Amino acid sequence: MIFGIIPIRFRFRGKLRRLAQIYQCFLDHPGVGLHPTQIARYTGIGFQEVSARLDATPELFVKLPKRPDGITRYRLTTTTAARSREEVEQLLIRAARRESFILYAFGAMVIGVLLIVVILVAPTL
Repeated sequence: MIFGIIPIRFRFRGKLRRLAQIYQCFLDHPGVGLHPTQIARYTGIGFQEVSARLDATPELFVKLPKRPDGITRYRLTTTTAARSREEVEQLLIRAARRESFILYAFGAMVIGVLLIVVILVAPTL
């Protein structure tokens, strides 16, 4: 998402359900490196969205080295695989909450700047 000229991209906020589905797909297929096409087929999420989520969240998913046939596969990171489902869910919720706080802080800064401009310009009108 982009607000004006400042690029703001949220990796977790608004994407928790998709990330949880991708995580569950890896739990359903333990010990197997999965290609984004396979994950898209298993979860019903679009290929581009799956690929974007896998690349945007290196805390959860790791890209495996390419095989001789050139296929890129992904796996859960070691720390993610060692955590329980509840712990991963809490990690995702905390990350989304952190991004929400950043959004609210940015919005408050913009409103504050606009308020200062109005206070400075209003007496001259």
